[in-house]
Amino acid sequence: MAFSSKTKYGLVALIELAGLYSSGGVLQVGEIATRQGIPDRYLEQMLTSLRRGGILRSIRGPKGGYQLTRPPGEILVSEVVSCLEGDGASRDAVGRQTPEFEALHAFAGELDRARLQALEGTSLERLIERRDALRQPQAMYFI
Repeated sequence: MAFSSKTKYGLVALIELAGLYSSGGVLQVGEIATRQGIPDRYLEQMLTSLRRGGILRSIRGPKGGYQLTRPPGEILVSEVVSCLEGDGASRDAVGRQTPEFEALHAFAGELDRARLQALEGTSLERLIERRDALRQPQAMYFI
């Protein structure tokens, strides 16, 4: 499992907002939704959760919108996932006690730890760098 749609939409919106952080710019839900092809009411729910989680602040008024509360390098993807999806600890707590199920449970724990390590090691700033690298024109070589 990579990300739920909810988390994908939230991260895409945060990447857009992170690109404006240094200039102090804000974006409205409608702007992000239109550019990214995300339903605006659904995106509003994500941004509200991120605001409640302390990742975003909302600014009222005709030129208002959302902006990050901290620099993109300080916001970890793990924090965003936790805010939008919860801690994920509500897995099948009533496990079967056969060695096969215990082996699968142990493997699932390894996967969870590896995923958490990757999420904690990635900031919004790193995602912006990846996005910008994809935007660079690729050299075309003809023979």
